[in-house]
Formats: sequence, C-alpha cells, structure tokens
Amino acid sequence: MKSFSVIFILLINLTCSSIIAQDIYDQELTFDEVVQLAREQSPDAIMAKHRYRAKFWEFSTFKAEFRPSVRLSTTFPNLNRSYSEFDDSTGTYYVKLNKNTTNLNLDITQNIPYTGGQLSVRTDLSRLDNLEDDTYSYNSTPFSITYSQPVLFYNEFRWQKKIEPLKYEEAKGDYISAMEDVALKAVNYFFDLALAQQNLQVAKINYSNADTLYQIANGRYNIGTIAENELMQMELSLLNAGSSLNSSKVDLEIKKYQLRSFLGFNEKVNLQLIIPKVIPKVDVNVEQALEIARVNNPEILNFERQLIESERDVAKAKSQKGVQASLFASLGYTQQAAQIKDAYVDPQSQQNLTLGMQIPILDWKLGKGRYKMAQSSQEVIRTTVDQARTDFVQNVYLNVMQFNLQDDQFVIAAKTDTIAQKRYDMTKQRFLIGKVDVLDLNVALSEKDAAKINYISALRKYWSNFYSLRRITLYDFIKDESLGADFDELIE
Repeated sequence: MKSFSVIFILLINLTCSSIIAQDIYDQELTFDEVVQLAREQSPDAIMAKHRYRAKFWEFSTFKAEFRPSVRLSTTFPNLNRSYSEFDDSTGTYYVKLNKNTTNLNLDITQNIPYTGGQLSVRTDLSRLDNLEDDTYSYNSTPFSITYSQPVLFYNEFRWQKKIEPLKYEEAKGDYISAMEDVALKAVNYFFDLALAQQNLQVAKINYSNADTLYQIANGRYNIGTIAENELMQMELSLLNAGSSLNSSKVDLEIKKYQLRSFLGFNEKVNLQLIIPKVIPKVDVNVEQALEIARVNNPEILNFERQLIESERDVAKAKSQKGVQASLFASLGYTQQAAQIKDAYVDPQSQQNLTLGMQIPILDWKLGKGRYKMAQSSQEVIRTTVDQARTDFVQNVYLNVMQFNLQDDQFVIAAKTDTIAQKRYDMTKQRFLIGKVDVLDLNVALSEKDAAKINYISALRKYWSNFYSLRRITLYDFIKDESLGADFDELIE
C-alpha cells in the first residue's frame, strides 16, 4: 500500500510538471523585433501615446475657441411667488408677486483674435405670465449684436495664437522623442539579457572544461606527474566555475523577467534572444546632423516657446501697471406685446455702451514691481535658453563623434573575441599534453571570457549610440529619412 502511494504521488508530480512545461513556451526574438515590440506594446509607449492624445485635445480645444459657437438655451419654468419691497412717490410698501417667466434665446459667439474681444449675435423671446389675474405678455429681441473687450491694452488671444501651435508641434516632436526613449530602453534590456545569455553559455562551457581538466589533473596527480598545489588549483577552478554557473542562471532569470515586463509579456513566455552578428556601416556628418537636429528636435521649439511666453508675461505685466480699460457695447431691437405675433411688429432700438477705466493713484509701486519682475524673468529665460542652445549643439557633436567611433570598436572587439577563443583552444590543447601549466591556462580562459563580454558590450555601445543619435536628431541615418508617426491613428 505504501509503495502504491509513493508511485501515485510521483505520477501526480510528473503530470503537474508536464502541464507547467506545456504552459511555458519559448519565444525567439531578434534585436529589431525587440525594438519594434517595445514601440508597439510596452507600457512606456502606451503612456507616450496618451500624453500625445492629451496635447492633441488641448490644441483642438484652443482651435475651437476661435470658431463660432452656437448655443440655444431656455428657462422653463421660472416661478416666483413672494412679496417684494416697492418704492414710489407715495412711500414704501410690499407687493405680492405671483408670476412665471419662460425664456428662449439663441446666441452666436465669436472670439476676435486681432483685438482680444468677443462678438456675439443674439435673438430671444420671453413670456411673462401673471398668475394673479391670469394675463400674459411677450417680450422679444429679434436681433442684438454685442461686442466686449475685457482689457484694451492686452490681447491674450494674440499670444495664444503664437504659443499654442508651437506647443502642439512640440508635442508631436515629444512623442517621437519618447518613442526613441522607448527604443533606447529596449536596447539596454536586450543587451542586459544578451549578456546574461552569453555569461551563462560561457559559465556552462567553463564548468564543463573545468570538470574535465580537474579529472585529468587528478589522474596526473595520482601518477605523480603534477604537484598537489596544481591539483588544488584545478579543484578551486572547478568550484569557482560552479559558483559562476549558479550566479549566471539566477542573473539570466532576472534579466528575462525585466525584458518580459518591459515588453508586456507574462511569465509563460521564455525569451531567447538572437544576438546580431553584423552592424550597418554608417558614417554621420557632424554639420549635417546638427542641421537636421535644429529642424527636428522639439527642444528647439521649446526654446522658442519659452522666449515668446516671457514676452507675453512682460506685456501682461506692463498692461497692468498703468491705466486699464474695458469696453462693452450692445446694439439691437426690442418689442413688448400681449400677443406673440405683435412682439415682432415695429421693434424699438436699444443701445448699451460701457467704458470702464481703472487709474492707479497709489499702489505702492505694485504694478511697477510686477513689470520689473517679468522683465528680470525674461532675461533669466533668455540666458538659460542661450546656454541650452550651446549645450544642445555640443551634445549633437558628442553623439556624432561617439557613434562614428563605434563601428571600429566593434570590429576590434569581434577580432579580439576570435583571437582569444583560438588562443584558449590552443592553450587548452597544450595543457592536455603537458606543455603549459595551470596558470597559463587560467590566463587564457580569463582573456577568452573578457573578449566575449567585450564583444557584446561593443554591440551594445554601437546600438545605444545609434539610438541616442536618433533621439537627438529624430532622424534615421540608416534609411536616410526623418522619423515620423501616424498621428491620425494615435487619436483613434
């Protein structure tokens, strides 16, 4: 019975292991596929998409403010039953109110960007029901036109017309830049895992070689051809190789998890990377890259926007330190009648003109202080932008120089890897026949491992510098074209 229980438990464990193994599947990915998947489904890419959408609707709202708006409104019912105080020549007394007012109006409003005012056309009709004596009357305004100007000496609309289109173009560039940031992250995660794969492969080979060499050394020690310290050295190498193998396995799982999480995969996907063997031959001209960056990079638009906003702030502070005036003018027709058809017969004209002014007499230099603060802030922004432009040019130069050096570095690393591998193979063969000692073999092993890591690192630096250059210029120097996006698709 006990044997049957053990067999039953073993069968259950094997079945569960089989099910788990079936749930996990291998997914081979090339470098280009990782970058593309990151652009399509990574959380960073999704957030960049929604940030652009927010800026798009912000710009759409701005444009809508300069288009005519048509609004139909009504009030029904508006019942008032109360006592109200009333004054006339005979004295003051209370009058009982018992009425209902119904109102219907249509407004067409248009903001005027050239002046900063607002023009509106209105028509309305209202009915007053006196519930005390069951009578009613109509009041109509067939047509009225109104113009209002909040501040005569400062035009907020004009500044919005300058700033908002720049902000939207900047948002487009920011989205493309954000996608290049996503690509840069993909590069780092890819080569983190690629290096972990390489380290595990090296660790497996080194452990296998260390085990073989230890067995050989143990045999030689038994026949007295090598000293005990050399045998201990080989045993120590085997132990270190085993420790490195275990560490490499753990590191590989960590790097797989990080890349899976970044790409939006679940734990059932076992990623296997295909490391690129070649790199494209690209030589970037510094002056060309700088000119492209000045046209494409949203930082340039950001600099321009900051300067315009500082000018706006100065103009606004200047308008607030002196005389302030606002204008309201209205012209139209009105009529009142007992019947609705008579409310539109022979309408009477109505006019309204208001010019309000504020003249500071004593403000303890508050307006002047605000104006001077705005001017100082403008100078700070100008200095900051000038320095940022200088840093921008320097950054482009450095990125181009670093990238142009990487293809040579990759060739050197690839050749070094090949030579180090051949040297180790030769040293290993010579050790097997007793021509070299353990110290020489360990040196060759270390050089081989370092060369393989340097090869992966050289690949990483090349693609990292390439995408950094794309990020700052928003230009693909392999395809020789500016980077772009289907912005219409992003808002669907």
